[in-house]
Amino acid sequence: MDQIRPDSDERYGALGAPGESGGGRMILALVALVVVVAGAIWFWWQWHSAETVPESMTVPPVAEAPPMPVVPQEEEPAIQHPVEEAKAAEPLPALDDSDGVLAKAMAALVGDKPVAALFIPERLVRHIVATVDNLPREEAPVKMWPVRPVGSWLDTAGEGDTLAIGPKNAARYSAYVKVIKGLDAQKLAGAYRKFYPLFQEAYRDLGYPKGYFNDRLIVAIDDLLATPEPTEPLRLVQVKVRYQFADPELDHRSAGQKILLRMGPDNARVVKAKLRDFRQYVAKRP
Repeated sequence: MDQIRPDSDERYGALGAPGESGGGRMILALVALVVVVAGAIWFWWQWHSAETVPESMTVPPVAEAPPMPVVPQEEEPAIQHPVEEAKAAEPLPALDDSDGVLAKAMAALVGDKPVAALFIPERLVRHIVATVDNLPREEAPVKMWPVRPVGSWLDTAGEGDTLAIGPKNAARYSAYVKVIKGLDAQKLAGAYRKFYPLFQEAYRDLGYPKGYFNDRLIVAIDDLLATPEPTEPLRLVQVKVRYQFADPELDHRSAGQKILLRMGPDNARVVKAKLRDFRQYVAKRP
């Protein structure tokens, strides 16, 4: 059972607690993913600091998620989707000094205001890489998201056997979906290629010394594209102060897929369309 503490309904891919503001993180993660691919950030997808909650709400300490186990790599794995790195007019900054340059590249893609309002400007590349790596997993630690939370509460309708995600919940993600919809996938891919050496370095530092980040990005994108599109409101069950999908099959899907599910079908289609568009520029064609 996917569970989450009351201060963030997205920390481990769960739905969250009644009246809490956390859905934003997942969508953010999603956005982080898109921005991260952009190289300026694709996606930007998601995962950052503590969730916004009313001051009157007492928030218990949040235990950090244990580090993901790293599978020893005996041989250099074959690269499935090689990136043709762009020739830079000037040398790239060091990974830990790249926030300012990357923020400017992001602003060129989506504008200064969205970057300031939606993204967390510290350790951008490392947070984007960690978020992309976690999206296909069942859990995705919020502390690693590169985007800010939605800042509103999960909307529900009904109770008991009729409890479900409410019809107004999708509106919480409108600002992020608007940014995603307006992205130029080709320019995003160009920025991604320009900064790719930094993403690759961060991925190896994450615990994959022989891994190839773009291959992991394609895995994350393909997992998101495989998200089902329900035709009826998604039913929930409440366990103490936590929500989870009533359908066990949905509740055990990846963190990335649960992000899309909670966003609503219309928002999910916009994100999927942009992911397909972006994928054609960064994945090896069959």
